[in-house]
Amino acid sequence: MTSAGPSSPGDVLSGHNRISTQALTSLAKMAAAEALGVEPQDVWADWADDDGLLALSLVSPIRIPPLTAVLRDAGRVAAYGGSIWDRTVAAKTRILSTVTALSGASLSRVDIRISGVKPIEGGRVQ
Repeated sequence: MTSAGPSSPGDVLSGHNRISTQALTSLAKMAAAEALGVEPQDVWADWADDDGLLALSLVSPIRIPPLTAVLRDAGRVAAYGGSIWDRTVAAKTRILSTVTALSGASLSRVDIRISGVKPIEGGRVQ
């Protein structure tokens, strides 16, 4: 008797799987929103071919601590994750890791352009 499916989890069925551009874009926007502390609808994502790998370009605002809190104590910037530059560099790594792990897609790079800032309302960046 033969079975129609794989006999163990390691067996592979012939055929292929595809993840749509729309699904990849939604995933990238969610990952970026989480990393930058904004809403997914605030993030714009675009894909390009980079010698057979995917290059992700993002445009997004970033959450910042209230400026009055920073003026009172400039050391508080570190409590919010560092400067905008430092947080954006760290976000690139997090976004690339998240999108790669969840989609299986091979990304060559993540480019982020910060389009604005959104003050944190009475809380801290998570």
